[in-house]
Amino acid sequence: FFHFYAGICSALKLTVPSHTIHGIEGQPLHLSVDYNFNATASEIQIIWLFERSQSNPKYLLGSVNQRVVPDLEYQHKFTLMPPNASLRINPLHLSDEGNYIVKVNVRGNGTIAASQKIQVAVDVPVTKPTVHTEPSSGVVEYVGNITLKCTVDRGTRVVYQWMKNGKRLHAGPNYIFS
Repeated sequence: FFHFYAGICSALKLTVPSHTIHGIEGQPLHLSVDYNFNATASEIQIIWLFERSQSNPKYLLGSVNQRVVPDLEYQHKFTLMPPNASLRINPLHLSDEGNYIVKVNVRGNGTIAASQKIQVAVDVPVTKPTVHTEPSSGVVEYVGNITLKCTVDRGTRVVYQWMKNGKRLHAGPNYIFS
């Protein structure tokens, strides 16, 4: 009974953001991780893995005490500054979207471990929109229709909103949206 109680006492608490973290393509992204434990540690190991949907987790980098061991393929992209367990991704690409798994192992009088998952979404900034008019000559008042087509070259989660004199336009007998 006493041993079980001691195990509860030396629990490892790992805190990560619970919501999806949004980063901007081409910019750095910081995944903040806090951990604490009330045991005596002889070794602290931090491991970061990355998983895309339908694929096995990939090792990114890890550390034992203060020594960082990167996967050589990603060594210039990911940064870890132990004893801090937070991960810096720089620069962020669309292919970096997915789940990041952090695992902390603390060895002292036995080993305690905890892991957490952080979901990352990558946003591409919306480019300046272009508006195309058909017919290009315009229309005569009260006669015929005019079509305005708005497009953007790049951007994630694009939402279009038409305004007239600073006020939002709504569909009605004069305006049709598609």
